[in-house]
Amino acid sequence: MKLKSYINGQWCEGTDNGTEVFNAVNGESVCSVSSSGIDFSDAVRFARELGGPALRKMTFHERANALKAVAKRLMENKEEFYRISAWTGATRTDSWVDIEGGISTLFTYSSLVRRELPNETFLVEDDAVKLSAKGSFIGRHVLVPKEGVAVHINAFNFPCWGMLEKIAPSLAAGVPVIVKPATASAYLTEAMVRDIIDSGLLPEGSIQLICGSVGNLLDLLNEQDVVTFTGSASTGQKLRSHPNIIANSIPFTMEADSLNSSILGATVEPGSPEFDLYIKEVAREMTVKAGQKCTAIRRAIVPRNRVDAVAEALKARLDKTTLGDPSVEGVRMGPLVGRSQVDDVWSKVETLRESCELIHGGTRDFQVTGANADTGAFFPSTLLYADQPLQSDAPHSVEAFGPVSTLMPYDDLDQAIRIAKLGKGSLVGSIVTGDNREARDLALGCASYHGRLLILNADCAKESTGHGSPLPTLVHGGPGRAGGGEELGGLRAVKHYMQRTAIQGHPTTLTAITNEFNPGSEQIKDLVHPFRKYFEELQIGETLITHRRTVTEADIVNFGCLSGDHFYAHFDELAAKDSMFGKRVAHGYFVISAAAGMFVEPSPGPVLANYGMENLRFVEPVGIGDTIQVRLTCKQKIKKDRRSEEEQPNGVVVWDVEVRNQHDEPVALYNIMTLVARKEE
Repeated sequence: MKLKSYINGQWCEGTDNGTEVFNAVNGESVCSVSSSGIDFSDAVRFARELGGPALRKMTFHERANALKAVAKRLMENKEEFYRISAWTGATRTDSWVDIEGGISTLFTYSSLVRRELPNETFLVEDDAVKLSAKGSFIGRHVLVPKEGVAVHINAFNFPCWGMLEKIAPSLAAGVPVIVKPATASAYLTEAMVRDIIDSGLLPEGSIQLICGSVGNLLDLLNEQDVVTFTGSASTGQKLRSHPNIIANSIPFTMEADSLNSSILGATVEPGSPEFDLYIKEVAREMTVKAGQKCTAIRRAIVPRNRVDAVAEALKARLDKTTLGDPSVEGVRMGPLVGRSQVDDVWSKVETLRESCELIHGGTRDFQVTGANADTGAFFPSTLLYADQPLQSDAPHSVEAFGPVSTLMPYDDLDQAIRIAKLGKGSLVGSIVTGDNREARDLALGCASYHGRLLILNADCAKESTGHGSPLPTLVHGGPGRAGGGEELGGLRAVKHYMQRTAIQGHPTTLTAITNEFNPGSEQIKDLVHPFRKYFEELQIGETLITHRRTVTEADIVNFGCLSGDHFYAHFDELAAKDSMFGKRVAHGYFVISAAAGMFVEPSPGPVLANYGMENLRFVEPVGIGDTIQVRLTCKQKIKKDRRSEEEQPNGVVVWDVEVRNQHDEPVALYNIMTLVARKEE
């Protein structure tokens, strides 16, 4: 079978025989992979001229809904992906991380975007910045989708998750993607992309697939495009230095393999919960996906007086991990992705043995269950020991990308930190200790060399996602050898595919551009109370100026009795006189409660509920005899999706609230959000 690429709206195959790819378990041919003869300019043009414009016309919420629909489709068909994933040598657990972990990333980004971003085609970021004395000149930041294509070059170890964690924020941002999977497992990526294409849930041109070499693709990119890469540090450096990438300042995000470490705290005793957690975590990271993870633990850093105990416990646990055909009951670790990977790992182990002692595995005489070691791509779990880690470079620079780790001792915490840093930048590190002071010293000491740190103890172990699991809401990436880039991290990843632009002008002009009220902007007055209007009828800038109210001592006393807040500044005349206020003052929460009573229209109408309050700040105190007045302005409107046919169509309206005193000074500033009914069905 020739694996096909999806380019320019059609499936096509390379013109030569390509590279043959084999089943990792039994060595049988799966397919051949080639992109020869494909015109990559067609792919770039198709994305820019069709996919990009279609995605940019969609709002954030529409894109997010499309991601959710795709995720549902893929989840319905997951068993087919599991069937194909077995050819890569993955166990069911390994495949779950790749397949359902990847699909859950789509769900996460869909939810995050709909919850946190406006129902607009662009994003307004941060508050307005006053740039002039009288407020007639202000600045804002807006983010718009880049008008190019995101090229995602992925590694072989996670053919599903590696693709989905990249395309989710790209598509959410409104940027089409070209996916280039690693050849060794491209057939699994192809199956998933084919399902996405067949679903018709994304606009044509949103996603394309290259199975094989990228050819001259990087030469065809321009300043509006983005490239992301996951793989070896050497390949990543080569691609990042591509002349066209440099000439056009094309953003290049690199996530490379790294020599990740796990540190056992000096206070941890053998037999304690934390000691057992450490053994379990290191062994798991050595054997899940047969150690073919860019986040796997390559260096186990332990107190020198715990080396023997850790080594024995690790060897005992690894001995219980059965190697073989993942379809056979009881097998816990499958083969590497292919024979070439086996040869590479043997070579790296031999290099490590020049400066390290082999203490477990690492020989070609090993047992395989349900398969043949000569035809499959099997490799035994292997543990080495570096007695003087500060005097040897290899354990910190040579990565055997398989079930291989090196145990190394430290004499004090400062030395443990120094050893961890010798990796010259890691995607992740972990610290296992029940001592929070020790955890603090190690975490802050190691943080500058790590993209993520897991601090594991008995208190969080049951719910911990583990050392090796990147999460959609936290950054994935690391400094130095790890590539110097960031992926995921919630909305950070979406913004990576957008252009941030500072805009300056009159507040009214910027309100018209951003669809968000800015201080100093023209206010729209109407005889109809804004709470009597449906979502569609409200205009950005529509303002209500309330009647005035003079605050009395009775107000303060009554509110204090009702709330139970008898703080001295409100009730003790003498103490209040000596305070920073110089007099008794009203409760801040009385002020905003009174303000609500002044601007709320109480009768039934389109306003369904109070949705929340944000950015509350008390500016000036309100004393007995002070008079307050409220300005309520429609700041932003966010149309919400209906969750059911029975639900009243609605949207969230953000109101800018300013409470001022008799001297026309602001005393309280905040935003409230109301759920407002829509007329439309």
